[in-house]
Amino acid sequence: MAQIVANSIMLSVLFVLFALGLSLIFGIMRVINFAHGEVYMLGAYGAWLFTHILNMNFFLGMVLSMVAVGLLWVILERFILKPFRGNLLPAAIVTLGLMWFFQATMLVTAGAQDKSIAFPSSLQGIVSLAGATLSQERIVTIVIGVILTVALLLFLSKTKAGRAMRAATQNPDAARLMGVNIDGVSSLAIGIGCALAAAGGVLAGGLFFINPYIGSPQLLMGFVIIIIGGLGSIPGTIIAAFIVGFINSITTSYLGSNYATMLVFLAAIVVLLMRPKGLLGIEEM
Repeated sequence: MAQIVANSIMLSVLFVLFALGLSLIFGIMRVINFAHGEVYMLGAYGAWLFTHILNMNFFLGMVLSMVAVGLLWVILERFILKPFRGNLLPAAIVTLGLMWFFQATMLVTAGAQDKSIAFPSSLQGIVSLAGATLSQERIVTIVIGVILTVALLLFLSKTKAGRAMRAATQNPDAARLMGVNIDGVSSLAIGIGCALAAAGGVLAGGLFFINPYIGSPQLLMGFVIIIIGGLGSIPGTIIAAFIVGFINSITTSYLGSNYATMLVFLAAIVVLLMRPKGLLGIEEM
């Protein structure tokens, strides 16, 4: 059980990094980004490029990948997504198109075969803790995920830009009337959200493998998480990510991955029946 709990925490942290971006983007732009799984995938491939092709340090490659992916999506938001803010169906079609574009691009340029991102050799040992055995890579993944999540929460609560983002999430029209630059806040939200998803892709790539299709299952779990937590709610997203992570890990350990997916969706149905807005939602479904 200690091993399962440790694995659940690691998986939950990866879910948090991914789903926070979805929640931020929806909360401010009222856009559901179907290409968010490809953000995760691009982050992993970016780190693979920096570390395996350019021989950079893993952590430097991770930071550069986060910055590159975040800036890419700021540009896409400004020139492609901006006209579709608040229009769910047109935005869904556009982001679906971006999803297929990036997936096809990586298939052509990198191929369909699996690749891996190696953590530094100094972090490839095993640690025993409270009855659980964890690789140092998984411990580093948990630590980095927690640091990035806490940094986001501090940014949202302690900085002027973060408070503007929170105001825009709660009521975009009122925030605009109070002088909040919605264009700037939207660019900042998509940049930060996509950088976090890219970080999740890099960390997952260091633990498992990467290919052009890794974003799709992650996107499915991300949607379930933000629905359970409540669309646009950052605390709700974090809580829901841990709920989904523990259900997934525990069920997979005892019954298999097919049952894990079934129970995750069952949990989403139960939550929506009891709370249609999700656990801490700010918007009706």
